[in-house]
Amino acid sequence: MTTFSDASNFPGLSESEVKKILKNDGYNELPSQKKQSSLMLFLKVLSEPMLLILLGSGLIYFLMGEPKDAMMLLVAVFVVIGITFYQERKTERTLESLRSLSSPRALVLRDGKQIRIAGREVVKGDLIVIREGDRVPADATILSCENLSVDESLLTGESMPVRKSVWDGKLEQQRPGGDDLPFIYSGSMVVAGRAIAKVIQTASRTEIGKIGKSLEDIKDEDTLLHKETAKIVRYVGIIGAILCLLVVLFYVLVKNDLIQGLLAGLTLSMAVLPEEFPIVLVIFLTLGAWRISKKKVLTRRPAAIETLGAATVLCTDKTGTLTLNKMELTSLYTKNSFCEISDCAATELPAKFHDLLEYGILASQKDPFDPIEKELSGVGDLYLQNTHHLHKDWNLFKEYPLSKELLALSHAWKIEDKKDFVIASKGAPEAILDLCHVSAKEREETLKVVAEMSGKGLRVLGVAKAISSKNELPKNQHDFTFEFVGLFGFIDPTRSAVPNAVQEAYEAGIRVIVITGDYPGTAQSIAKKIGIKNSEEYITGDQLAKMSDSQLKEKIKTVNIFARVVPEQKLAIVNALKANGEVVAMTGDGVNDAPALKAAHIGIAMGERGTDVAREAAALVLLTDDFSSIVAAVRLGRRIFDNLKRAMGYILAVHVPIAGMSLLPLFFNFPIVLFPAHIAFMELIIDPACSTVFEAEKEDEGIMKRSPRKINQSMFNFKTVLINLLQGSGLLIATFALFVFAIKSGRTEMEARSFAFASLVLANLLLIVVNLSWNKNIFQIIMKANKTFFVAVIGTLIALFAVIYVPFLADLFHLAPLYLNDFLLIIFAISVGLVWFEMLKFFRFRYIS
Repeated sequence: MTTFSDASNFPGLSESEVKKILKNDGYNELPSQKKQSSLMLFLKVLSEPMLLILLGSGLIYFLMGEPKDAMMLLVAVFVVIGITFYQERKTERTLESLRSLSSPRALVLRDGKQIRIAGREVVKGDLIVIREGDRVPADATILSCENLSVDESLLTGESMPVRKSVWDGKLEQQRPGGDDLPFIYSGSMVVAGRAIAKVIQTASRTEIGKIGKSLEDIKDEDTLLHKETAKIVRYVGIIGAILCLLVVLFYVLVKNDLIQGLLAGLTLSMAVLPEEFPIVLVIFLTLGAWRISKKKVLTRRPAAIETLGAATVLCTDKTGTLTLNKMELTSLYTKNSFCEISDCAATELPAKFHDLLEYGILASQKDPFDPIEKELSGVGDLYLQNTHHLHKDWNLFKEYPLSKELLALSHAWKIEDKKDFVIASKGAPEAILDLCHVSAKEREETLKVVAEMSGKGLRVLGVAKAISSKNELPKNQHDFTFEFVGLFGFIDPTRSAVPNAVQEAYEAGIRVIVITGDYPGTAQSIAKKIGIKNSEEYITGDQLAKMSDSQLKEKIKTVNIFARVVPEQKLAIVNALKANGEVVAMTGDGVNDAPALKAAHIGIAMGERGTDVAREAAALVLLTDDFSSIVAAVRLGRRIFDNLKRAMGYILAVHVPIAGMSLLPLFFNFPIVLFPAHIAFMELIIDPACSTVFEAEKEDEGIMKRSPRKINQSMFNFKTVLINLLQGSGLLIATFALFVFAIKSGRTEMEARSFAFASLVLANLLLIVVNLSWNKNIFQIIMKANKTFFVAVIGTLIALFAVIYVPFLADLFHLAPLYLNDFLLIIFAISVGLVWFEMLKFFRFRYIS
């Protein structure tokens, strides 16, 4: 029988030994993550090619004697840099959270005395004293223990505490998980009993430290959205550079004016380059993060929202994610009768089950920490309150702890004014039946009941009772004459919203995979309840360990349940899915989930029950641990991508007339139309403001009925690019025609420029309307437009009238006032430029995303 020796038998290390070990090994803490300095981060932001080009353009304009125009451009550039810098400054704090978790207070034996120290001061070789409710400060071997159970779910994902035993001096350290091992691990929680253990690993050498190291080695991947926008910017940048060079050559060869050629060429390149893209991207993702926060989802990395919309696989842990991570008593069995708690009245339990509940409580601690014992105590308070079956005044005389030989524990209670002892025992059904010395037939019948209950995913415990009238209690539980009382069935209940959320995920084309450290039978039972497909097949951690990467890649195409896995295997599963071309979202709440959360395309941590480590490693955090919030996040991710695609298409279209009006007047020997101030105005004010209109647009009907987009699907396909270019070309023709009309009709250069500038600004608004939907006509769109649209229209018109009619601004922008008839002519011309697209809609052109 396992015993707990007195602490005086273990003198522990001396202070001099501790100092020597600390000098060699360092403190019991994980190394801090290296933080980037503000300067390094600023330089990283500036390394974006587009920002470098714009910054260089602004400086060239300044050196060429155009300080006002240069300042306008540089302000726009530094606004983009400021926003990006702010976003990038939110760095990962995963290792800091690990460091905090792995360094609790610790009670150690040194120089024969018990002293309380900071967990970071524990050293290898220290003797630590742990009791119920303590968090283990370091990996250690157990020298002495009594009834010790430890919750290792942070490291293994197993929902139930595991029993511990005394080290025999031979067994080498093993991984967490499984009963009767003589090792305890940093970060785990003692739920029952007490022990003295010798520290064998500290800091990054512990199991939790190894997880921290794996997190450090995992590199973040660029999101799909960032890759796509970078590609667009690169292509357009090349086009802009070529056009810039052609304009400079034209001015040098035809007009023999290098300076003017450089100015015109840089202006054109600025008009072509999509400077708005980073601003639009930040607007969409920031507002998207705000919107999703209303669904109780915290966004740590906003770009992951868009990626979630492309997710094809959702890997979810079982404990605390699909379930509530608590033991709920659901079934009682005694004397060939079952009782389901759900069938009982609020405070009434059939009398024949009172003894079973009574002795189950007597076999537990008075003030329990263990989740099963807590549940028994709570159910007892509910159903036995006004009966003689509760004995809060009884005194516990002796405990018989669990052991490897007998998986049952017994409590001996002394009744006041009586000589008799009441013995209550609970434990594994087989062990309880062994204590009761039942007949072979009764044993067989009872074990059939146990198998039936286990098949429902229940954790089954047996209960027995005995009376002893001896003055001295025996040393062994087997010496009592026990009577079998009955069985308890506990379950970790599923979250009520999970089945519907799983069904919605399937409708959206998203496969759901359960990855857990729990047993296969339990995982299968939960999977069937929530509607996981192909729940008959599963792979265990042992089977997984024997598979090659290629075998795992093949098997993972159909298997949706992985049980009894360790952290490294969770990471291997995520990597295998990614190797198969899947876009992987991973949910989790424990330390063991952190590497997989960080490696997945989208890591989703549980906020209520999740650890700091999981939350810091994840991109999204479910604040209420509501699995259905993931579906809302997927919906929002798809909406963001659709609306962003429309916004980017609009920007592409609007750049055609802007670039054209920077280029065409040069070849027809007309005055320059656009200066950097005009381009900065449209890019910094109009485009970002208008992009918020697209962001606020509601999702299309049936957005969750379609399959996820492919990971390599381009934001722009040939059809959308062609339509957007034609839109821009129509407006370019209208704007250039207005400019030529103004010149030919005798208007001044500034008036003609006002014609063109006002035409471009109003064309922006018209492009927004027609691109909000490629299915509805312009009148339907305006009637159902979101509020942001009207705010953008009013704001844009106010800014337009200000730069035309306020003398200071008009002088800065080189513009002259226009008349009412001029505006009517402009509206008519740009409407004609897009009438073809409305006709195309009339013939039921369908938007293809």
